[in-house]
Amino acid sequence: MSFLKSFLLILCLLASPALAQSDPETLRSLINELAKGKYAETEQQIGTLAATGDPAVAPALEALGAGDLYFRKSDGQVFIAEKDGKQFKLTDPLTLEAQGEAGRREVKKIKVNNKLRRVIRSALGSLTLMASDPRIRIAAAEAVFKAKDPESIDALNTAIAAEQDANVLRVMEQALAAAVLNSDLDDAEKISAVETLSDMGNREALSLLIGVRSSTEGAVQTAAAAAVTKIEKSIAAWDAAQNIWYGISLGSVLLLAAIGLAITFGVMGVINMAHGEMVMIGAYTTFVVQEIIRTSAPGLFDYSLFIALPLAFLTAGLIGIAIERGVIRWLYGRPLETLLATWGISLMLQQAVRSIFGPTNREVGNPDWMSGAFELGQMTITYNRMWIVVFALLVFAGLMLVLKKTPFGLYTRAVTQNRRMAASMGIRTPWIDALTFGLGSGIAGIAGVALSQIDNVSPNLGQGYIIDSFMVVVFGGVGNLWGTLVGAMTLGVVNKFLEPYAGAVLGKIFVLVFIILFIQKRPRGLFALKGRAVEA
Repeated sequence: MSFLKSFLLILCLLASPALAQSDPETLRSLINELAKGKYAETEQQIGTLAATGDPAVAPALEALGAGDLYFRKSDGQVFIAEKDGKQFKLTDPLTLEAQGEAGRREVKKIKVNNKLRRVIRSALGSLTLMASDPRIRIAAAEAVFKAKDPESIDALNTAIAAEQDANVLRVMEQALAAAVLNSDLDDAEKISAVETLSDMGNREALSLLIGVRSSTEGAVQTAAAAAVTKIEKSIAAWDAAQNIWYGISLGSVLLLAAIGLAITFGVMGVINMAHGEMVMIGAYTTFVVQEIIRTSAPGLFDYSLFIALPLAFLTAGLIGIAIERGVIRWLYGRPLETLLATWGISLMLQQAVRSIFGPTNREVGNPDWMSGAFELGQMTITYNRMWIVVFALLVFAGLMLVLKKTPFGLYTRAVTQNRRMAASMGIRTPWIDALTFGLGSGIAGIAGVALSQIDNVSPNLGQGYIIDSFMVVVFGGVGNLWGTLVGAMTLGVVNKFLEPYAGAVLGKIFVLVFIILFIQKRPRGLFALKGRAVEA
């Protein structure tokens, strides 16, 4: 009970002054009336104060119920008084400002009995449940729901009768149902309350109804048991939906990390172990952009990712072209050597980043439009994950347009399907290799911009995605973008459904074993590329 009283009081104190419905002097006069008359008159005066609907009177009522409300004998002014030795520290009950001290003979306590305390509790509940701000009404109803206080039933009924806001009304009805189930009311009302909580359908309602099922008998117990079964089925369905969303979210991350690799691996057959470092470079580019904005133009912070995206693409793309021209072009046709060479390059890039930025994690902030979350039924969807899913699909669509609708895409597909024939037709395959490697690296860079919003930006960032990226590419079909999309989403969803049963690490092991077995049956993955060179 004390928790509910304190919570309601805090709500009243947090209410904006603009919510006050009465003139301060009128309120002060009404509070001073508490010092006059006997218990019956005090009860009427409490009702008058509650009827104002003004949260400003809550401190006075709370102090009255706690026995801390006094009046000054000389002028009848009422104060909240705290004993301090032989003196009383006086506080204005409306403004809560200190009003000096008074001797013990100068003030007198306003007495209350148990009946008045019950009236005060009801009045405090009415004040918050009838407040003009709907947020305060919702918070008050939620407090009653948690406390399940039967003494709040009358206040809730009054508030529900006057409520016009559908969202607030729903929360109040749920709070009333919780209070009714904790009261001595008849079975018919309790069964109606069970139905209300059954429609609520969340874990809070489930916990409350499980308690009702175990503590009651007869028709109420039967209704509670049926409601528990219904809610458990609903929660199981929402949990499955939540896992699917988590899987799509993970799949979008894998798609971003793997889509660049799908291009380079598919066109050139290069096992690029430095691909993860391109992701890392994109993330550090985002960090540098945000640091410059923080010091030079803080007002642009919400646009920092839009500035970082092209810079990350260019930075990672140019480094990728340099790697291809400087190292990889000498190693075509020798996949083991490309693996060892790019692994060495990845170690060099990691060490370079450590030397420049240090080995510790770097802070990359979320813009306002990527912060927070919203509820969809019983699912929680964070804005940063949602936008990454959208971004991954946009990158995929953009890359498909480049490969299908541009001359560069035509040349790339020609080299992918038959390198010798493409070269005989005048296509400069070495430059296609370099530009394609740069495109794949650049896409990895913009993937780093997105991943910086959900992961730690450190020199080891890319290492966490390189193995998963190769699994996605091999599973979906080497060089096939649609296969990469399907593979990423499939592995993401499967991972999230396995984690609750096998754990994160063992779940990944199961996925890896599955891919190994799958590749034994379909060596070219889900969607194999077509072409004479491939079929040969």
